[in-house]
Amino acid sequence: MDVATYRPRHFLWDFEDGVGVVTLNRPEKKNPLTFESYAELRDFFRALEADAACKAVIITGAGGNFSSGGDVFEIIGPLTEMTPPELLEFTQMTGDLVKAIRHCPQPIIAAVDGVCAGAGAIIAMASDLRLGTHRARTGFLFVRVGLAGADMGACAILPRLIGQGRASELLYTGRMMSAEEGDRWGFYNRLVDPDELMGEARRLAEQLRRGPTVAHGITKAQLNAEWDMGLAEAIDAEAVAQARCMQTRDFRRAYEAFAERREPVFEGD
Repeated sequence: MDVATYRPRHFLWDFEDGVGVVTLNRPEKKNPLTFESYAELRDFFRALEADAACKAVIITGAGGNFSSGGDVFEIIGPLTEMTPPELLEFTQMTGDLVKAIRHCPQPIIAAVDGVCAGAGAIIAMASDLRLGTHRARTGFLFVRVGLAGADMGACAILPRLIGQGRASELLYTGRMMSAEEGDRWGFYNRLVDPDELMGEARRLAEQLRRGPTVAHGITKAQLNAEWDMGLAEAIDAEAVAQARCMQTRDFRRAYEAFAERREPVFEGD
């Protein structure tokens, strides 16, 4: 995939100077996902694993909303007619989207305005950083359609972001979390005004783009891997990871810049 020329069918993609923006673009229905958009997003984030030109990604929604989740008539309706093997194939595919978001080395920033529900809430949850507006309303709505809150990694990731008790409440009840709750509980890194959301997301992405690419990728990999490690194992793993970073040219560039009393310019190697 060439990020400079990539043209998706089921969402928008804009790429400039190392920063890409994914825009979920069905604003008339609050940007719901379909079978096709799930699969295309999964394949897109998988392809980013091998892409050196893209340093950071913002994901957002068009028309004042992030995403209302799976389309009721294009996904939920057809699911009621599927066989058990077909249902498992679907749930594994949606889970693979979260795996792809978590496994690509680029930091992913979710810029959330308005409705952020169901699979939309999962995509925001799976991102590395989340900026919201005071209009953001986030809901893990699976119980409302007779499904478990155990969807696309929610029972693993959400408690780590906001705590077990708060995650349990949201997953059991399916109620909407207000922006203020999300900010106070740590789901959002911070809240901004709606007209400042994308500008703030781009400033954050630009800050990440200018940083040491290899080191950012290693930080993300370790944040994932150390969920399942004891403290001693995590310390040993970080020793290996940091020693690898010390072999990069960016590490030497930072030292030389410090010695010369100037800001380092990282080049991603």
